[in-house]
Amino acid sequence: MSEYSAPVGAPIWFDLISEDTARAAAFYSELFGWEVDAPPNVEFGGYQNFVKNGRRVAGLSPVMEGGGPPNVWSVYLYTTDATATAEDVAKSGGSIIVPPMAIGDDGTMVFAIDSAGAAIGFWQPGTHPGFTEWGTQGTPYWFECHSKSYAASLDFYRAVAGAQIQEVGTGGDPDAVGPDAYSQLMTPDGNAYSGIMDSVKLFPPEVPSFWQVYITVDDVRATVTRVEELGGKILMGGEDTPYGTLATVTDPFGAVFALGSPPAGM
Repeated sequence: MSEYSAPVGAPIWFDLISEDTARAAAFYSELFGWEVDAPPNVEFGGYQNFVKNGRRVAGLSPVMEGGGPPNVWSVYLYTTDATATAEDVAKSGGSIIVPPMAIGDDGTMVFAIDSAGAAIGFWQPGTHPGFTEWGTQGTPYWFECHSKSYAASLDFYRAVAGAQIQEVGTGGDPDAVGPDAYSQLMTPDGNAYSGIMDSVKLFPPEVPSFWQVYITVDDVRATVTRVEELGGKILMGGEDTPYGTLATVTDPFGAVFALGSPPAGM
């Protein structure tokens, strides 16, 4: 087990809005061994928590009236002051979708669109600390913003999340923006838990900027096969990279997520 406590600005939570939460729960249970910790919370719109190894790992929500699009995974970054973060979002070219909102004594959430058009949440924890395990079967592996405005994204997350930018896909040249432009978002503890990729040449113009979730699995290729057996789709089969074996898939309703396992010897 790899303990995780989110540094400021790092991913702290992620959740799924699904058109069929019961079937989605069954899919992710079969795939990752996730279970839901309680019946749908009526007070909070039917929200539930997935658990792995007895710990909360992700959220599950039905489609809410007036809410965002269904079958989408969302990422939340850790903030110590949701109100100040909302102000920083507005000052940095983003827009607020959900202003600071207390979720009982669990914590306070903000949901926004960043300056490049990607949806991103922020979580100020109360009794709900977010996920607390990383890098083991069924827990987070990585988080990634696919940006259609790479420079704007870098500036936004510097200002709003306090990220220190480490260019890794351009030889360290911050002006070399292209299909391989990539930055890690370094946090105050000196580590990176997320990155930003210039995706202008990777996706057609109609695909907006978005955040992608990677889940750790012991065997990416076997998990890809299982995704298909369970009614999901393969977007990118298992590929070996310097950052591990990676794949991108969807659940049966089209929600996109990625899989990862570390390089051999790690």
